[in-house]
Amino acid sequence: MQWKQFFTPVKSIDAQKGHELVSSLPKDELIILDVRQPKEYKKEHLPGSKLIPLPNLAEKLLELDPSKTILVY
Repeated sequence: MQWKQFFTPVKSIDAQKGHELVSSLPKDELIILDVRQPKEYKKEHLPGSKLIPLPNLAEKLLELDPSKTILVY
């Protein structure tokens, strides 16, 4: 599976819409995915987010539940 297929269709939203999404969905129906580098994640990240650096995303796709909404930042 190609990583692009996993995230299709992709919708881009701004920070306000992201906050609304996080607030509106039960925590067990949402994955907040941080694709930055570990140093950046360690410095600051959203509570409950899962770190998978972008270069590692293709090999880690099976760690993500495709039935859930995934918010990537």
